[in-house]
Amino acid sequence: MSQKALEILNSLYGYSSFRGHQAEIIEHVSAGNNALVLMPTGGGKSLCYQIPSLIRDGVGVIISPLIALMQDQVDAMQQLGVQAAFLNSSLSHSEQNLIEQQLLAGQIDLLYIAPERLIQSYTLDLLDRCKLALFAIDEAHCVAQWGHDFRSDYLSLSLLHERFPHIPRIALTATADVRTRKEIIERLSLTDASAYISGFDRPNIRYAIANKTTAKKQLLDFLKQRKSEAGIVYCLSRKKVEDTAGWLTQQGFTALPYHAGLPAQLRQTHQSRFLREDGVIIVATIAFGMGIDKPDVRFVAHLDLPKSIEAYYQETGRAGRDGQPADAWMVYGLQDVVRLQQMAQGSDGSEQFKRAERHKLDAMLGLCEVTSCRRKVLLNYFADQAPSECGNCDNCQIPPQTWDATEAAQKLLSSVYRTGQRFGAMHVMDVLQGKETEKVLQHHHHQLSTFGIGKDIHEAQWRSLIRQLVVRGLLRVDIEGYSALQLTDACRPVLKGVQSLFLRIEEIKAPSAKKAGSKSARKAQISPEDQELWDELRECRKMLADEFNVPPYVIFHDATLKEMLDTLPTSEAELLSLTGVGESKLEKYGGDFIDILRRHAGVS
Repeated sequence: MSQKALEILNSLYGYSSFRGHQAEIIEHVSAGNNALVLMPTGGGKSLCYQIPSLIRDGVGVIISPLIALMQDQVDAMQQLGVQAAFLNSSLSHSEQNLIEQQLLAGQIDLLYIAPERLIQSYTLDLLDRCKLALFAIDEAHCVAQWGHDFRSDYLSLSLLHERFPHIPRIALTATADVRTRKEIIERLSLTDASAYISGFDRPNIRYAIANKTTAKKQLLDFLKQRKSEAGIVYCLSRKKVEDTAGWLTQQGFTALPYHAGLPAQLRQTHQSRFLREDGVIIVATIAFGMGIDKPDVRFVAHLDLPKSIEAYYQETGRAGRDGQPADAWMVYGLQDVVRLQQMAQGSDGSEQFKRAERHKLDAMLGLCEVTSCRRKVLLNYFADQAPSECGNCDNCQIPPQTWDATEAAQKLLSSVYRTGQRFGAMHVMDVLQGKETEKVLQHHHHQLSTFGIGKDIHEAQWRSLIRQLVVRGLLRVDIEGYSALQLTDACRPVLKGVQSLFLRIEEIKAPSAKKAGSKSARKAQISPEDQELWDELRECRKMLADEFNVPPYVIFHDATLKEMLDTLPTSEAELLSLTGVGESKLEKYGGDFIDILRRHAGVS
């Protein structure tokens, strides 16, 4: 590793050593080579192109899909003393002209730009006249048409290889299965690039998934101990987003809606509040969050089922970027399955595309219904190695109980068959439980041999059984036929009694990841005697953030404040030795924090 890279890491960023593959990637790209980088969220991807951009002559051009991300990154780099800028539609004509002049004069180290602007002939001509250090393609999975977040503008980025063949390119993402990786390489002409796969595990995130019964109450139970924490709640529809945000506000939380139907200015205001204020919850559709750099998101909750493991991983990955304990919590039910199946079936894609979507949904459902370690299933999906038990998911901490559901499944499947495979779950359950509803009587289903044979099983358990049989492929939901339940060939061995079926027993699990005495709980808590100093350090950070008009974490991460709490540095040299304190930040903010720390340490 070059001494120059280490000097930049230490003096600019305040870190003493590189993590994982960072050193290899930086050396490789700094030497003028191409790279494909897969690194989990919070793993330090941005250093892999920022440092080579500063080492090499010229400007590093970072292609990024969101204006909010550009603003966030540029703010953070400028606070470090780096000449960074962006070109996007939020700038006035005069502001754009100024940045272009600075570019041509070689006064900008990092330029953030959206793909749709980059591919314009005017922009390409401008770059032709600049000294270029490298191109970094962030969120590179957006180029994959089979991926979960495809963006058509990314397809044109292959022109970088054609127009600037001697400028190194680095493509980065946190989310890509094997198929998506191949597509990134092909579409971005990176066949000669070295691939650096850092693994997908986020060990600080606790995964928990439960059956959806009373979703709002379940969410409230989960949030009770999290009133001062920042988090994201994902919903599938805009209406549900607004309803949930309003309801959480009534419960005493600071909750803001975010979806594509809101006015752009209001969306920007809500996102800014989320980034800059403490304890804000954003309730959002999947339109929110890609590229959000907020490190202290303590939880991501899903009230509806994501359509793929890639989407789930990307969304839950916004929690705990600072490495501190975080939660990924979700509830889902049969209606989620039906709705996503309808969306996949009704899409405009080819039959091949629809099959791929169904495969992704099946994998997501498998993660939900597994009775063993969830992390193992999640990592295996990305062809990553995983321990047999992670110890930090609901199934590892509270192993689910199973029951022999063979006989109950036979009763259910028989009832579906005898009612003609033309009715939905509710009607089939009414027949099984012997309820003489108007519909049951109208179709003479009270005369069937299966009428009332399931009285001994609670309705909630029947719902769970139906959902698990659909997930396992023993039943299907006829999307075009009023969601009627139908048998599949896979159910024959169970119906004939030649195959047993053991399924999960539904129960409400303790949602909190912070079990008393656990390592993560000790790590996350502030002792009572330190609380006053902790509050004072955070207040100082907030005051400086307001003064410089940046989010608080751009000043210092929570991890740096906790290190101050533990070590009580009272000199500039001691403060500079802390992780995340570089020379620029020491000069700008050091005095304010040292004054507080000296007072608490009793040093005049």
